[in-house]
Amino acid sequence: MADLDALGDFNSVDPKQFAQLVKGASDAQLGELMAGPQRKAILDTIFSRFPELFRADRAGSTNAIIHWTITGAPDGGAETYELVIANGTCVLSPSPDQDPKLAITVGPVDFLKVVSGAGNPMMMFMTGKLKAKGDLGLAANIANLFDIPKA
Repeated sequence: MADLDALGDFNSVDPKQFAQLVKGASDAQLGELMAGPQRKAILDTIFSRFPELFRADRAGSTNAIIHWTITGAPDGGAETYELVIANGTCVLSPSPDQDPKLAITVGPVDFLKVVSGAGNPMMMFMTGKLKAKGDLGLAANIANLFDIPKA
């Protein structure tokens, strides 16, 4: 898990390096990482990067509130993050308190795979690893709205 130790200081890891680390790690290693004390810092950093990865040119007139719930927290709970897409911008909301147009629920390992380009969100949806509630058309197109780094 030595390579994944770089994720401990996640803010210094660029998106492409992150994608390479995730792709090179086993599910067990990713699970161990996301069960540890750095989970919240990793999730906070990933979600803080969504606005800079947003592709306004692909969003068109999309206006949506999207809730991402990442299950499997060490305390048995989950974290929910809210992204607001409006008027060609994407903003991370400080708290998920608005009604979402789309709510996505996914486990921590599969989440890392989706945001690193190492996992197919449509396949995860079809196999029940990723759950989407609300605007399924938006769910099917969400990966196109962001410039997801790939290893």
